[in-house]
Amino acid sequence: MPSNRVGVLVVTGFHERLQMAGMVASVAAVSGSDVTVFLSMNALQYFVRDGDRAPPAEGSFGATMASTNVPPFRQLFEQAVSLGGAKVHPCSMAMDVLRLEPGDLVDWLAEPLGLTRFLADALEGTLVTF
Repeated sequence: MPSNRVGVLVVTGFHERLQMAGMVASVAAVSGSDVTVFLSMNALQYFVRDGDRAPPAEGSFGATMASTNVPPFRQLFEQAVSLGGAKVHPCSMAMDVLRLEPGDLVDWLAEPLGLTRFLADALEGTLVTF
């Protein structure tokens, strides 16, 4: 029997990949999957409270997407949490490297998590990386 668990590992700092990760998390969550997102490395900086820096586009699609009415990736992740019950965790190691405290991050993130724990949980379902 296939699992309905989806793990989304996000380490990118590019707009297109953050957008797709948010779309996967949101659609999977509102479709009834048990979704856990792990934000680390270059991705975590875009989830700092009051952060207004936009991630760079990787290619022309990202630049075009930025000028359309596509929902922003942070909004997609937040909808995954609020509408679908997803859990979005910041990486504890990346928080240490960036000298971030939980209060520095957007308030809808779950508690910090280590990679070992995330991977142990993700082994029971589908793992998608960005």
